[in-house]
Amino acid sequence: MDLQLTHQHEADRAEFRDFVDREIVPHADRFDLEERIPRDTIDHVAARGYFGVSIPREYGGRGSDMITYGLLHEEIGRGCSSLRSIITVQGMVAHAIGRWGVPAQHDAWLPPMAAGRRLVAFALSEPEAGSDPQAIACAATRRRGEYVLNGRKKWITGGQIADAFLVIARAEGKPGAWLVDRDAPGLTISPIRGLLGVRASMLSELTFSDCRVPGERLVGRLGFGLSHVAFSSLDHGRYCVAWGAVGIGQAALRASLDYAGTRRQHGVYLKDHQLIRRMLSDGLTNLAAARLLCYQAACRRDAGDPRAVIDTFMAKYFASTMARRAADDCVQIHGASGCSGDYPAQRYLRDAKIMEIIEGTTQLQQLTIAQGPYEDVYEKVH
Repeated sequence: MDLQLTHQHEADRAEFRDFVDREIVPHADRFDLEERIPRDTIDHVAARGYFGVSIPREYGGRGSDMITYGLLHEEIGRGCSSLRSIITVQGMVAHAIGRWGVPAQHDAWLPPMAAGRRLVAFALSEPEAGSDPQAIACAATRRRGEYVLNGRKKWITGGQIADAFLVIARAEGKPGAWLVDRDAPGLTISPIRGLLGVRASMLSELTFSDCRVPGERLVGRLGFGLSHVAFSSLDHGRYCVAWGAVGIGQAALRASLDYAGTRRQHGVYLKDHQLIRRMLSDGLTNLAAARLLCYQAACRRDAGDPRAVIDTFMAKYFASTMARRAADDCVQIHGASGCSGDYPAQRYLRDAKIMEIIEGTTQLQQLTIAQGPYEDVYEKVH
């Protein structure tokens, strides 16, 4: 497996990095403080075509490979994990529509999503259904060619600004996925604020009270809402989160290196203290390992290799725990300054902790990875 980046990959990464350094990094702390991404920033992302990086060219997207898509999430995640989350959920829904939707849905939804003219959020989690999606209680009742939704969804990324939602609910006991407009009668959207991390991702709670949805808004077959639509979307999102966690780890380590190289204690730069060097060396090594796991998952996804699923679990598990440790050390190296709003270290730590929870908790990743398959391990042992 060749993990060497092509010239095009390097050019794309340079483009993403330049955009993040100019448009995102200088404002990320303000986004976090205000708990919102300004509309003009969303428009700048849209104008660059970043909402459509993974959407096929025939629908107005870039049609890029998974490495390019990962590099986008690493760089955006380095600058602002909240913005990365919004781009991620747009990609999750576009993936679901592209893979499971009918041609009419492709034509109606993918072009405006690729252009960023229509933002769509992914609505699976509920107050009593998070890590166990089988426990969803939101119900859809079929009535004369349409469905009537009742129930609640919570922790919906981008819900405060989304134009529509891909809602997972049960109809006649069978899970399904429906595209529901923001202004659909019977849908109430309530902002969620005061989060630990990714505060600017504009989460919301959705309440459906006899919310009527046209029958043609069903994505995929009834009964496939979890096993196909939701789970493949979560796999897509998990991949993006893994790369985003690499971005957080990169930002935290850069901040640690910069601070340790300028701050003196007892007449010596922090970087020259042995225990600080241990933190930095562990962080740099773990960052490199996390990035390689993401590259491997990307290559196998592009190749259509079924092992990409477990590779993505591994990448998300390792990268998210790496990011949290790197951010924790970043705060520690900064000392009291790391606990203040004068430095982004505390934001990195708060955002990194969220990476261990979303798209499957660390413990869920561990359980899944331990279940196999183990073909690669056997090959290496024997």
